[in-house]
Amino acid sequence: MGKTRKPSKTAATPLAATTVPPSTDAPRQRPGPKPGTEAARRGGTAARDKHGSAFYSKIGKLGGDAVRQRHGIAFYSDIGRRGGESTKRNQGADYYSRIGHIGGTHRNKNKPEAAGGRAATTSPAS
Repeated sequence: MGKTRKPSKTAATPLAATTVPPSTDAPRQRPGPKPGTEAARRGGTAARDKHGSAFYSKIGKLGGDAVRQRHGIAFYSDIGRRGGESTKRNQGADYYSRIGHIGGTHRNKNKPEAAGGRAATTSPAS
């Protein structure tokens, strides 16, 4: 008679039994460069140049439409109310008074159009 082969241990074991589930303790590694690095900035710039600004406007609108369809218009009122309550809790009620006084004033002193939409003019010397 012929020789008999020993059964292979790996062939009889199902793949799921040999696969080790990822550890929940360690954070999952994301593909690509680390956010905030020069490599990430270059990648974002390349993507912007490749697709153009209209592409990002279009996908943003699609995403917004999907949220509106899924959650309804009342969802926006709800998250706005929650955000306002959180800000009030974290910053205090007088925060709204402070930012109300800031409203309408320019933030960037280097841009002339920020100061009420008027550019600084010089009067001619007499």
